[in-house]
Amino acid sequence: MTQISFTKYPVDIILCLLCSLILLPIALLNMEGPLRVILGLPFILFIPGYIFVFALFPIRKTDHGIDLIERIALSLGLSVAIVPLFGLAFNYTSWGIRLDTILISIFIFNMGIGLLAIYRWIMTTPEERFIITVNVTFPKPNAKFDKLLNSILAIFIIIIVVLLVYVIIVPKTGEQFTEFYLLGPGRIGANYSTTLAVGENASVILGIVNHESQTINYTIEVWLVNQTTIYNQTTLENKTVYDHVWFIDKITIILNHTPADIEKRWEPQWEYNFTFNITRKGNFKLTFLLFSTPTENYTYNKDYKGLAEEKINNAYRETHLWVTVV
Repeated sequence: MTQISFTKYPVDIILCLLCSLILLPIALLNMEGPLRVILGLPFILFIPGYIFVFALFPIRKTDHGIDLIERIALSLGLSVAIVPLFGLAFNYTSWGIRLDTILISIFIFNMGIGLLAIYRWIMTTPEERFIITVNVTFPKPNAKFDKLLNSILAIFIIIIVVLLVYVIIVPKTGEQFTEFYLLGPGRIGANYSTTLAVGENASVILGIVNHESQTINYTIEVWLVNQTTIYNQTTLENKTVYDHVWFIDKITIILNHTPADIEKRWEPQWEYNFTFNITRKGNFKLTFLLFSTPTENYTYNKDYKGLAEEKINNAYRETHLWVTVV
């Protein structure tokens, strides 16, 4: 058995501070990779509590100290309690809860309390200091059964390590979705032209953002729908009856994947100024159907009311604008 003791320096605190120093630029520069995960988990879930506990108890297990198991348990619990306090505090400031503000605040906490912990450890007499001791044992199995157990244990350790590396390295695919929106003048969701004269031109802005983790060939179909809502006495539900559904236009666009990052300012990926006019009087629903695959071609201004329900139900996304034509 070989015993390794770190008596000259508080190696555990130094490692905690080193972990914080390495992680901060990696996280702030948004560098991806397994190192960010390996350092990030203890930075959030363990280091703040461990440094705080060490600053309170720099001495070894006595009437006034605690042992390693107690330190680890307290460290996990205190980290879970300390880190949310930073978010709560920043929630009431102009900075808000953001990744950079939380990271920097935890980093300052770790460095400040860590230096205090080192100072208190140095001021403690060497005989009373808490030190990390590692016992390394190299067993020499004499029986075949011991060799078999050691082999099985080694295999399990290898499997666990391989699975851990796989989980860290293989990129996680987040939620896949497409943003499909309709804006009025000034690129705001208001002030739409909802009352028009026959043949009067009006415009809306169509927008798409691809978060599907792949390149998508989108198709937007524009339909002018004249529908009636009937209350079904049997099912006690409203039913939509499509009286007329005229094909207006088709727009195709190929968009690459754009990562969805809630921590950054939202930016449009593709927008299109769609101008239309309606040559009939009445109340209509100008319907925009988004498809993620190419669709058939239709004749302009032809009534396809027989396809209305199928088209609307099969659309990937849908948005519309109610328009009254006088």
